[in-house]
Amino acid sequence: MTTDAVRDDMRDPELPGRLLTAERDVLIPLLRARPDTDFALRTACPGWTVRHVLAHCSAALIRVVESRFEKGVFSPECNDRDIAERSGRSNQEIVDELERGMTEAGAAIAKAGGVLDGVALGEWIHAGDVREAFGEPGAYAGAGLPLALELLVRISRDRGHVALHADVDDLDAPLVLGAAPGDKPPARYIGGAGVLLRLYSGRPVVGARYELAGVAEAELNLFG
Repeated sequence: MTTDAVRDDMRDPELPGRLLTAERDVLIPLLRARPDTDFALRTACPGWTVRHVLAHCSAALIRVVESRFEKGVFSPECNDRDIAERSGRSNQEIVDELERGMTEAGAAIAKAGGVLDGVALGEWIHAGDVREAFGEPGAYAGAGLPLALELLVRISRDRGHVALHADVDDLDAPLVLGAAPGDKPPARYIGGAGVLLRLYSGRPVVGARYELAGVAEAELNLFG
């Protein structure tokens, strides 16, 4: 796995869309093959089942596609309303909507100039939540991982997040995340890519093998 694109300072507006479609091609067939009982499994998101996560994801993407960004959009209250509005739909109807959103949202995200890039990364993380609930191996990894890492680097820099130098397993070169460190040396991470993404999304890392110095785990969370 190379990191040339990760080190490039130019924003790639098509990157979020590529991540969404790559994940669509893996996640949607998985969902269509699962029985309805699996949609009731609990996820890493407190209080949310697989169905809740998918309803939230499909709603968020359709909001992007349809440019519906009223006050309080993507707040916990808004998310709960979006999920409740889909309570009468079948699991497969929610999957249908999710497939449409993952197909169409990339163009809208590209036109937004970067402000919606986090939606694509959040969708990829939630796909990991679903895979983990299903007991799938490599829940926060897979074919979309290089794109997710590239987007993580971009978003962490754009948001001026804590500076981190990450020596990630199987990468040819370190990842440089967050703002320029200035006078203070950057925090350091050594470990797997999947664990790194768990840390940046506030997911549990119990039992994972990694090293983190110069920053607390909670400080890395981009979505908390």
